[in-house]
Amino acid sequence: MRAVVSFLTGGLFGLGLLISGMTDTTKVQGWLDVFGDWDPTLAFVMGGAIIPMAIAWRFTIGRKPVLAAAFPAPPEPRIGRNLVIGSTLFGAGWGLAGLCPGPALASLSYGGTGGLVFLAAMLAGMMLTPGLRVRFDRAVPAT
Repeated sequence: MRAVVSFLTGGLFGLGLLISGMTDTTKVQGWLDVFGDWDPTLAFVMGGAIIPMAIAWRFTIGRKPVLAAAFPAPPEPRIGRNLVIGSTLFGAGWGLAGLCPGPALASLSYGGTGGLVFLAAMLAGMMLTPGLRVRFDRAVPAT
């Protein structure tokens, strides 16, 4: 049953990305082009994701462990080297390619080599990151 719910939820998520325009790289790059031809419509997409999750986190505080375990824990409010580097790389990739992980997977449904190239580069980066992080931490310890 869990696999069926996961499949349906993932399909709904992908459909939402498609309908909202998150798989259209020009729309995403228009959102990021603040000083040019700015397209603010993706703010509603982000709000549609952030607001329900913030409510869910607030709702689970002080609740029974069973209910709280159904939601992911809120992120740590610490700003460290990994967060800054990861956010910078994510933002640069998003701005250059116009895709992030979810829309990249959703874009595979309608073909195109751009999405495949992005997905391959993203997977390569995900596989290389743990080894690079260890080497980087050895070379320059985080403070």
